[in-house]
Amino acid sequence: MSNPVFERMKDDRGYATFGPSGATKTGSTTASVPPAYSTPSADELQTMYSSPAATTVDTGRMTYDDVVVKTAIVFVAVLVGAAVGWQAPVLMWPGLIGGLVLGLVNSFKKSPSPALIIAYGLFEGAFLGGISMYFNEAYPGIVGQAVLATLGVFAVVLVGFRSGKLRTSPKLNKIFFVAIGGYIVFGLVNLMFSAFGGGSDLRSGGLGLAIGAFAVILASYSLVMDFEFIRAGVEQGAPAKFAWYGAFGLIVTLVWLYIEILRILAILRGD
Repeated sequence: MSNPVFERMKDDRGYATFGPSGATKTGSTTASVPPAYSTPSADELQTMYSSPAATTVDTGRMTYDDVVVKTAIVFVAVLVGAAVGWQAPVLMWPGLIGGLVLGLVNSFKKSPSPALIIAYGLFEGAFLGGISMYFNEAYPGIVGQAVLATLGVFAVVLVGFRSGKLRTSPKLNKIFFVAIGGYIVFGLVNLMFSAFGGGSDLRSGGLGLAIGAFAVILASYSLVMDFEFIRAGVEQGAPAKFAWYGAFGLIVTLVWLYIEILRILAILRGD
C-alpha cells in the first residue's frame, strides 16, 4: 500500500519528489534552472568515475536499516517505561492516557518528531508494565507467554510478507478500516457495560475468545500495512526522517497485538 504521505510527494508523472530538483514552477509551466558549474579537468572526471555510486545513506533517503535502528530505539523506550510501570503499577493509567494522546499527536503530524515518538514509547511502556504486572499476579507466567506469542505472530507475518504471500489491497484495506470501526464501537459499548452494568465484561468466555481472535487478525493485517508503508518509503526515496514513522507504526501495532494476546491467554487461564 502506498502511504498517503508519499502520494503527496509525487509529481505529475507519478515520481517521488522530496526536495528541490533543479527546476522551479512558474504558473502552470516548469522552467528549467541550469546549475552553475565549471568544466572539470580530466583528473577530476577520472576521480568522479572511479568513485562508488552514492547510496541511500549518502543521499539522505530512508533505508531499511534506518527503520530497524529507529524501531530499536523506540522499543528500548517501551522497555524502560515497562520496567518503571511494573514497579509502580499506579502509573498504568497516566501511561494509558499519555500514550493515547501522544499516539494521536504523532499520527496526525505531517513531519515525524523523534522526541514525541520516544515519549510515546515511554508512556505506552508504563501502561504495559502496569497492566502486565496485574495480569501476571492473577495468572503467573502469562506475561512471558504473551511476549513469546506476540513475537511469534510478528515473525510469521514478516516471513509471509518477505515471501510475497502476505500483501495489502484496496479492497482489504476498506474491509480493515470498517472492521476497526466496529471493533472500536464494541470496545466503547463494553466499557459502558462494565461501568454501568455491574462490572460485567462482554469480553469473557467464548465471545471474548472470538473477539480476541478477530482483533489478532486485524493487528496482523495492520503489521502487513506497516511493512508496506516501510517498503514504499524505501522504494520511493522518502527522506530518512520518515523511518521514525515506520518505527512508530510497528510499535503501535505490536503493543495492540500484545494486549490482545494477553487478554486471550487470561480468558483461557481463567477457564
